[in-house]
Amino acid sequence: MDSADLDADLDVPDLSSSDEFDVDPPFDTTSDVLPPDRFLDRELSWIAFNARVLELARDRDLPLLERVRFMAIFASNLDEFFMVRVAGLKRRIAAGVAVPSTSGLSPKEVLGRSFEASHALMVEHATELHEHLVDDLRAEGIELLRWDDLTEDEREGVSTTYRERVFPVLTPLAVDPAHPFPYISGLSLNLAVVLRNPGTGKEHFARVKVPPIINRWMQVGPQRFVPLEDVMAAHLPLLFPGMEILAHHTFRVTRNEDLEVEEDDAENLLKALEQELLRRKFGPPVRLEVEHSIAPDVLELLMDELGVHAQEVVHLDGPLDLRSLNEIADIDRPELQFDPFVGGTHSHLAEVETSSPADLFSALRKRDVLVHHPYDSFATSVQRFIEQAAADPKVLAIKQTLYRTSGDSPIIDSLIDAARAGKQVLVLVEIKARFDEQANIRWARKLERAGCHVVYGIVGLKTHCKLALVLRDEPDGLRRYAHIGTGNYNPKTARMYEDIGLLTANPEITHDLTELFNNLSGFSQQTDYRKLLVAPARLRDGLVERIRGEIAHHRAGRDAHIRIKVNSLVDERIIDALYEASMAGVPVDVVVRGICAIRPGVPGLSENVRAVSVLGRFLEHSRVYWFAGGGTPEAWIGSADLMHRNLDRRVEVLVDVPSAEHVEHLGEILATASDPDTSSWRLDANGEWHRHVGTCDLQGWLIDRARRRRSRAAS
Repeated sequence: MDSADLDADLDVPDLSSSDEFDVDPPFDTTSDVLPPDRFLDRELSWIAFNARVLELARDRDLPLLERVRFMAIFASNLDEFFMVRVAGLKRRIAAGVAVPSTSGLSPKEVLGRSFEASHALMVEHATELHEHLVDDLRAEGIELLRWDDLTEDEREGVSTTYRERVFPVLTPLAVDPAHPFPYISGLSLNLAVVLRNPGTGKEHFARVKVPPIINRWMQVGPQRFVPLEDVMAAHLPLLFPGMEILAHHTFRVTRNEDLEVEEDDAENLLKALEQELLRRKFGPPVRLEVEHSIAPDVLELLMDELGVHAQEVVHLDGPLDLRSLNEIADIDRPELQFDPFVGGTHSHLAEVETSSPADLFSALRKRDVLVHHPYDSFATSVQRFIEQAAADPKVLAIKQTLYRTSGDSPIIDSLIDAARAGKQVLVLVEIKARFDEQANIRWARKLERAGCHVVYGIVGLKTHCKLALVLRDEPDGLRRYAHIGTGNYNPKTARMYEDIGLLTANPEITHDLTELFNNLSGFSQQTDYRKLLVAPARLRDGLVERIRGEIAHHRAGRDAHIRIKVNSLVDERIIDALYEASMAGVPVDVVVRGICAIRPGVPGLSENVRAVSVLGRFLEHSRVYWFAGGGTPEAWIGSADLMHRNLDRRVEVLVDVPSAEHVEHLGEILATASDPDTSSWRLDANGEWHRHVGTCDLQGWLIDRARRRRSRAAS
């Protein structure tokens, strides 16, 4: 699980209506009609999301090492929140361009409440480790120790390892008239060391960085671990021979790591981004974490030199930087982890597994295939689709978008193989994918060298859609095959992220994708498609039209229901349309992983709105939009969350799922997620999330169902 998407959103969307369903808007949707306090604050909603992650770390019904992993996830999430959201808000306030939140809070109020709420959670996080997890781990024979807890034999052993493997890597940096205060990189863990020269009696300050390339938890015995910084602190005389060590303190700085790049043409964009990545590590600090034991004069020095305000300092019980608990969560103790689960081949694709190679094209000529990861294998569906296209001599061209992928991606290798085999390969690489920029630049260069046509999308927009199009020469003419998904082409995250993808040879969908790729790589002005909703031109309007279509169905006495599953729900126009539907009597179920700005259950406004959040072993990542349609349901899947940056500043795609069977399947999943018997968190009208433990665990239900399908297929 990672954080909710943290891109900045400032613009307020147009509230105009649309008339595709040929019905008048139910009523005026201006802000004068709906209550002004109808939106929850997005920053505080994100913090509430991370509080739900912390609840999982506290849940003693979960396997112990999975609780440890949720502790690490919480820490990583909060780092990104400060690096992006808090940093962006501070920057806009300083520049005088910050605007009031739609929740009614001023920018400074949002910043203040964000600091207050996040700091409180950080203290709770550290308390959970010290008062519960450490004892629970010890009961299972896993010990997290400090230097003073080690036996003499353990100290000798770890000292030997330290001298051989750690000490040569360290670089002490002194602070004196000849050595200015060193630059402290973002998210680095550091020792502030106070020394005294015994000859002169003068005190000095030095900084030693804890090397991030060495495991943070040093093993000192069977499943006994000590933090690396404790070992470094115990051996400071080796770094400063002849000096008297007076004190040492651990600290950590979080910096603004967002990027600001002016776009021109693609090559200039690439170079500008490379330069901006070099500047990223020099962003201004937004948080200083210190241990409670830090001396006041050392803290004052750090605050002065780093330019950190008292509000931005967090005092915690060490060790700091609990992202490193992933190392503990990975200990080989399967009885303390989730039962292993590996998704199998989808039943409609398993039918062709006996052929060599597996003929996915034959399967897709028979029917569309809707894959649900990780319950259905990514490797034997989406990855195989690209690999087969690259190897098939009848395939003439492959066109694909890449937003994020893994460092050793077989999909990249397949695209390179296809280009070297003479196929036309178009790859749209989004090099501005946050925190993956450097990797994407590297892949873009590698693809270009292999002969792929690499483009960087449309100036001013991130290309976030997940699309692959294959053109194949067949006896009856050219046939097109496609994949449209909700998640990235990343084999590693596909084992942990819940996502949905459509594999299809549907001629309307593949025709639309052909035109869309021409738009992305050329000068096409196409905005309307038959089976796609594409942002920024039509996606928001298309969803509002369908929401209002449900209102029309309800008023005509037909079946009406709206079910939405997203990572984040922020967009005011969409929320207002959902309020309209609720006020008209249409049931609205929202399943949201992270940020949710809608207020459910408000009398006269949202009595028919339910909002739930499902968190678990897999990161819920799919985006699904389901409408009852007066008895003929429709479902759309794709890359778009309901946020300003998705709907206004990204190329996003939703596809109309053509199979009634698949639409019913998606509706069942969303209905189960919202069902009162399903475990979830439920949002109330005041913006508070309440955990509900039901008889059904959504992800466990889907795992069991996948195993039953596989068992039936094997019998």
